[in-house]
Amino acid sequence: MVPARSLAELDRWHADHVEEVIEPDRPIVDPHHHLWRREPYVYELPELLADLDSGHDVRATVFVQNNARYRTEGPEALRPVGETDYVLGMAEANSSPRRICAGIVGYADLRLGTAVREVLEAHRKAGGGRFKGIRQQAQYHPEIGPLARLAPAEGLLLDPPFREGFAELAPLGLRFDAWLYFTQLGELAALAGAFPETRIVVNHIGAPLGIGPYAGRRNEVFDAWRSGMQALARHENVAVKLGGLGMPLMGFGFETRARPPDSVELADTWRPYVATCIETFGARRCMFESNFPVDKQSCSYRTLWNAFKRLTAGASRAEKDALFQGTARRLYDLGSEGTEN
Repeated sequence: MVPARSLAELDRWHADHVEEVIEPDRPIVDPHHHLWRREPYVYELPELLADLDSGHDVRATVFVQNNARYRTEGPEALRPVGETDYVLGMAEANSSPRRICAGIVGYADLRLGTAVREVLEAHRKAGGGRFKGIRQQAQYHPEIGPLARLAPAEGLLLDPPFREGFAELAPLGLRFDAWLYFTQLGELAALAGAFPETRIVVNHIGAPLGIGPYAGRRNEVFDAWRSGMQALARHENVAVKLGGLGMPLMGFGFETRARPPDSVELADTWRPYVATCIETFGARRCMFESNFPVDKQSCSYRTLWNAFKRLTAGASRAEKDALFQGTARRLYDLGSEGTEN
């Protein structure tokens, strides 16, 4: 999703509120960010590094699919490999000590069935050891409106050709990032049960929507979302990213304010969702994500991670280590480099 305001406008907005960094020495792996050049929404290496250098100790990151720089020639199925080429180029251009794009999650159309293996292997070859899996966006809702324009047809996760392609992930050691709405969590649970050897990572806390037909129904949505997440957590191959709550589709409305919210308000607002996930999945299957620059619509990178740190103020050292870096390192096979406090 492209931000409603340009990133330059958002930077000026965030300049109205700058906090001191909480626990600046806590190591962080950011397991979910994007890179793109879609004028005027440019978020490439300089913009990413500016956020990473804003005060928190981010040691490594994982890039996640956003349909960037596909190849313009060659077989259609292989064109998404251009995104892996693009991201690897950014990673190799990085001269900072941070491991930018230590993991890459790209796109391959699993509806190709067994033929998708060629695409997956091409991604692995292009990724230089960084390619970790794919995300095929599954978010679908008939009433959400323009957000649905990039969404697939209904029932993607139940589609036989899709599942045939999905079966190719585990043999290659690849995982599946799942971006879908809370109304689809049952479909994802069924997929997880059918493929217990495939690691699945739920993006954006399972998307408890707050817009369209769900505007003004916060408690009702929360109850349905919690039930879906509890059913999903019964599958040990599923983990969840704690983030994405800054997207306007969640309905909190922070992006409409004259001044951005502080980390105290963000933490208070997001606590029921984050606490439910940690209680349900356990810290070893949860990881905080920035979802930048998309979540920049609600808060700055510094404020976002401050909010996450406030949310874990009462957690043990082991729990914090898992939530801020350990789970991401393990699930994306990033190694333990630079994990010491």
